[in-house]
Amino acid sequence: METIKQNRDFLFLYEAIQNNPNGDPDQENKPRMDYETNTNLVTDVRLKRFIRDWLKSQGYEIFVSLDDDAKVSPETKLDSYLNKIVSPGLADEIFSGKPELKEKFMEIVNKKKKDETLAKLLKEKSSLEVNKYLLSYLISRYFMDVRMFGSAFAIKGFTYAYTGAIQINWGYSLNKVYPMESNSIVTIMSDEASTFGKDYRIWYSLLAFYGTINEKAAKQTFLTEEDVVKFREAIWKGIHALPTRTKQNQYPLLYLEIKYKPDISNGMLADLRQYLHVKPKDNLTYKQVRKFDDLDVDFSKLYDVLANNDLVDKIYMRRSDKINLELPNVELI
Repeated sequence: METIKQNRDFLFLYEAIQNNPNGDPDQENKPRMDYETNTNLVTDVRLKRFIRDWLKSQGYEIFVSLDDDAKVSPETKLDSYLNKIVSPGLADEIFSGKPELKEKFMEIVNKKKKDETLAKLLKEKSSLEVNKYLLSYLISRYFMDVRMFGSAFAIKGFTYAYTGAIQINWGYSLNKVYPMESNSIVTIMSDEASTFGKDYRIWYSLLAFYGTINEKAAKQTFLTEEDVVKFREAIWKGIHALPTRTKQNQYPLLYLEIKYKPDISNGMLADLRQYLHVKPKDNLTYKQVRKFDDLDVDFSKLYDVLANNDLVDKIYMRRSDKINLELPNVELI
């Protein structure tokens, strides 16, 4: 599979209105905050969950996911895919041009006892070469989230360090964020019992994420251009495609991907969020902000950095009608 050839940085903005963008379990599930600056925080894990959930809803194979709302162990999921490889004809395709590896694999299959799993047998030192080859196959063939984010195979005997080609920093709000005054009591359901808790929400948060897509890491996880296209679609649609009660009223605003010229490293323009300036409009205070139109979002510095930069090969952009940003050499996606 041909992997991506050039490094990219990306900026992603979305808005959260009267909800809880990312609850903090250490703070009674209150929205994550930097209380020194009144900045709303969202972890990369939360954003990746939106992406994985959307990909799964579209029928793509996801390694880190829930099946019927229950978490399936990595060992169980891995073994189910290894068993697919034993199906007639598929082993021939997988080991095409690798007759010695195929022979070793079939020896492992034939000695498997009824109560054993292929995953267990492939952990043995004598099976290491086959183990690594099959793991690479499974990632390249099935697990799109591993190709994107890596590091999902934390399974004893299958603990190769796959650094994700796509790395995402924690997101933070570009505006100061304040909680809604609410004493609402809600029922919190779990597998074993129901409890009661307070319903914590914020009024309005304009959230910004910065990330990178690295060509060298892509060679290890087999990230292709087609995968990047799916990532763009998933990050845009995943924010509001599967809303829960606390995540309703979240909408994507801007996805901006900077594709550098060949041999240019990630981060040459630094964190793209630093070029955005946000303040309340007119005579409003941050405490009075309730919607995007209550904010003045200035993209002029970002425009100046990107408009005439000899490091940039191409720019990909998707934006809401709320965003007023025009750039040269841009492909709308």
